[in-house]
Amino acid sequence: MIRIAIVEDEGAYAQQLKEFLHQYEREKGVTFEITHFSDGDGIVHNYKAKYDIILMDIQMKFMDGMSAAEEIRKADTEVIIIFITNMRQYAIRGYAVDALDYVVKPISYFAFSERLNKAVERLSRRVHHNILLNIKGGVLRLSVEDICYVESQGHTLVYHTVNGDHEVSGTMKEAEENLREYHFCRGNKGYLVNLAHVDGIQDGCAIVRGEKLLLSRARKTAFMEALTNYWSGVK
Repeated sequence: MIRIAIVEDEGAYAQQLKEFLHQYEREKGVTFEITHFSDGDGIVHNYKAKYDIILMDIQMKFMDGMSAAEEIRKADTEVIIIFITNMRQYAIRGYAVDALDYVVKPISYFAFSERLNKAVERLSRRVHHNILLNIKGGVLRLSVEDICYVESQGHTLVYHTVNGDHEVSGTMKEAEENLREYHFCRGNKGYLVNLAHVDGIQDGCAIVRGEKLLLSRARKTAFMEALTNYWSGVK
């Protein structure tokens, strides 16, 4: 099941996109769950990172597609965005929000299916290791592979990722539970470290993307054993 959002304010084009998606389903044997929004503010409001692909019209009355995409990227770095536009020059700006491609109106099925092929192929190559975090005003989807470490600050958890930091309410116990099946290990009571991002050990600290995270005496032996096993390929 591939979850697709259509963000299009013109009813005729929205209907055409739905028909193209159904045709693609019949031809390729895939299944889509389709949700339609009639404007950019509709999808941005209380956005939940549950879509795999967003087909986004650029020119809309209330919130244009580029502004909507910028807001979506703050909470979701994974979703694939394809712009639908009347004018190529607008679509070229899509690199700023990591858009996969664009389709120019009037839309032909051939051009549309070519872009959709790229999106589906990208999805098929992805290893889906994501977690959902409840943040103020919505939900944040994080790729586990992008998390460098989790830091506990009282009743707040800071997820340090390759794309920036995200604060959520919670406990380290909850973070450990969410990340149990992946390669994370406690270095001390305040840090849960992704072993994939450990570059080395120096002066009793784990070096994580240039940062030194102190290993406590009580946890150092277990951490070193877990890191050695990870580096040697032992699951």
